Amino acid sequence: MFLELFVCNFVENIIYSNSLAMGYFSEYIDRFANSTFEEITIERKKQLKNISEIRNREILVYASDQTKNARVEIWPPDLLVFKDQLSYVKSREIDILLETPGGIAETVEDMVNLVRGKHDKVGIIIPGCAKSAGTIFAMAGDEILMSESSTLGPIDAQIMMPNGKRFSADAFLDGLEKIKTQVLRDGLNPAYIPILQNISPGEIQHFENAQNFSRTLVRQWLKTYKFKYWETHKSTGLPVTEEEKESRADEIASNLCRHSDWLTHGRSIRINDLEAMRLKISNYTEHPELEQAIERYYNLLRLTFEKTGIYKIFETTDSQIYQSIAQVIPAAPSIPSNGTPEHAITDITCPQCQSHYKVQFNLKEGVRLQEGCEPYPKNGVFLCKTCAAHIDISSVRLQFEAQTGLKVIL
Repeated sequence: MFLELFVCNFVENIIYSNSLAMGYFSEYIDRFANSTFEEITIERKKQLKNISEIRNREILVYASDQTKNARVEIWPPDLLVFKDQLSYVKSREIDILLETPGGIAETVEDMVNLVRGKHDKVGIIIPGCAKSAGTIFAMAGDEILMSESSTLGPIDAQIMMPNGKRFSADAFLDGLEKIKTQVLRDGLNPAYIPILQNISPGEIQHFENAQNFSRTLVRQWLKTYKFKYWETHKSTGLPVTEEEKESRADEIASNLCRHSDWLTHGRSIRINDLEAMRLKISNYTEHPELEQAIERYYNLLRLTFEKTGIYKIFETTDSQIYQSIAQVIPAAPSIPSNGTPEHAITDITCPQCQSHYKVQFNLKEGVRLQEGCEPYPKNGVFLCKTCAAHIDISSVRLQFEAQTGLKVIL
C-alpha cells in the first residue's frame, strides 16, 4: 500500500547550519529540524498556555501568514471559524493575539461584537503586525500590548476602482479638494477635465462613507473600551470628562486615518508613534516572563507557517482550526478503508540544477525502498546527486504530516 505525494512548487535551497541558536527562531529551527508537525504544535500550545497563565485569562489567536498566496486578509468567511474558537473561551476576561495584514472593516466590526458580547475585559496582543483593519480591531481592546518591534498601520480606507486600481479614500478626497481649491482660485485647468469626467457623485460619496466608517469605529471603540478606565489625568490628577474622552478618541482616529501623515497604507506605526498620539500602550517587554512567553509563541507560530502550507490559524490553548493552501496531495488511489499506507512518495526538483527525484517517506518500520526512489534523509536535507546542492525538504514532510495526520518514520 502506498500514497503518492506530488509537490508542484520548487523546494527552496537553503544553507543548513549546525551553529548554536542566537535567538528563539534559530533555536527552534535547530531544535525542530527533525521533529513532526505534532511536536511543533505541542510546544506552540505550551507557550500559548504560558501566556494565558501569566495573564491569568484565556487567550484566542487569529493569525495569518502574509507570505502565502491565499486569502490571508480578514474577510467574512473568517467569522464562522472565529466564532467557533471563541466558544471555547469561558472566562469573562480574554486576550486576543493578532497577526494580520488587515482586511474588511465590516468583518472586524462583527468579530468585535462577538467578543464584546461575551467578555468584559479584552486585551489585544500584537507581537508582530496588525495593519489596517487589524489596527481597527486593536482599538477595541481595553489594553493593547506591543513590543518595540510590533507594528500597527494607517486605517485610511482602501477603495477598488472599476479599472482595478486601489486608492486611499483619504488621499482621493484630499486630491479632489486640492483640485476644487485650484479651480476656485485659477479657473478650471483643462488637464483636470478627463479626471473629473470619470468621477461620479456616487463614487465621491462612497469614498467619504468608507473613510468615515473606519474613523467612526475607532472613535467609538476607543471611547467605549480603551478609555473606559481612564478616570484621572496623570499630569494634573483632575478627573477625565466624557467630552475629553470623546475628543481624544476623535483626535487619534483622525491621525490614523490621515493618509498625508503616513504617505503609504503599508507604513508601520510603532509604540512611540502611538504614544505621540497620546494613546497608552502596554510594552510587554517590561515584563520579562511575559515577553519570553509571547516571543516564544510568536516564533513557533512563524515556524508553523514557514514549514507548512497553513496560511491562517485560529486557536485557543485547547482547540485550533487551520486553513491551508489547496491540498498538494491528490485523492489517494487504492488505499483500503481499513488500512493505512506504508509509504508516500514526493517529487523533488533541485532548484539549482533542475534535477528531478522521487523521495520516499516511510510510514511504518522496515518498508522496502521502491524502485527509482531515494530515502528521506533523517536530517531533512536532501543531497542532489548531480550538483551536490543541499536541499531542505523538512517542510515537505511537515506539510504532509499536517495534512494527513500520518507520521513519517525517520
